[in-house]
Formats: sequence, C-alpha cells, structure tokens
Amino acid sequence: MPKKIKSSLLKAPARGIERVVDANFNRAKEGLRVCEDISRFMLDDKVLTSGYKAVRHDLTSAAVVFGLREIVKARDAAGDIGRPTTVAEAKRGSIADIFYANTQRVKESLRVLEEFAKLRGTGSAEQFKTLRYQVYGLEKKALARL
Repeated sequence: MPKKIKSSLLKAPARGIERVVDANFNRAKEGLRVCEDISRFMLDDKVLTSGYKAVRHDLTSAAVVFGLREIVKARDAAGDIGRPTTVAEAKRGSIADIFYANTQRVKESLRVLEEFAKLRGTGSAEQFKTLRYQVYGLEKKALARL
C-alpha cells in the first residue's frame, strides 16, 4: 500500500516545478543534439539526423506551455545539489555507449516533462508522449547501425 503523500508536497512551489522543467528540457535538448550529431557525422544518415532535429525543434514548441522565460528565471545551476558528475556519467567506452546514454537521458526527460505538463491541464502532455515515442523509433534504427 503506497504511503500517503504530505499535502504540502502536492502544492509544490512553482519555482520548484519550473526548476524540474528547466532541467529536463535542457537535458532532453542536449541529449537530442548528441544523438543528432552522431547520426549526422558518424552514421551519415539523413533520415535519422532529420528525425532527431525534428524532435529537438518540436520539443521547444511543446515546452512553450511551461513559459520558457519563467523556467530559465527559476534556474539555479550553481545551487543544484545533483550537479556533480557521477562515475557512470564519466565512463564511455564507445560511440554506441555515448549514443545509448544520451538516448536514455532524452527518454527519461521527456517522460518527466510529460508528467509535469499534466499539471498545466492543457493536453500538452500528449505532445511530450508523442515525442518520446518518436525517440523510441529513432533509437531502434540508430542502435541497429551502431
């Protein structure tokens, strides 16, 4: 049986929500760029490259629901307790490892954005879900090549 969540957590301050959104928006954009560049410069694959580029641009359009200026204002990179690099983040043995780590980062971030978009109640959560499923398809094609 799940533990009862404190009501104070259900009413998280907007700044906290904006920080979560900002971190995940940036994480997804960065991961998409890594996957796009591997597809472009290492695989020389126009379809994958344009697919990742399209998702990256569509992500920006979908994130407008959060107010891009507001989420940047809430950013506290210097005070982020999760900022230090972990051992796993520092280890990469191949291009496939780099690609895989970044595609996982993208999918996880899109899921977080999807969940937090539900708080907006605008139906925008579906846009993030659609993007996540597009990444699943791109990932499968790219990993077959790596």
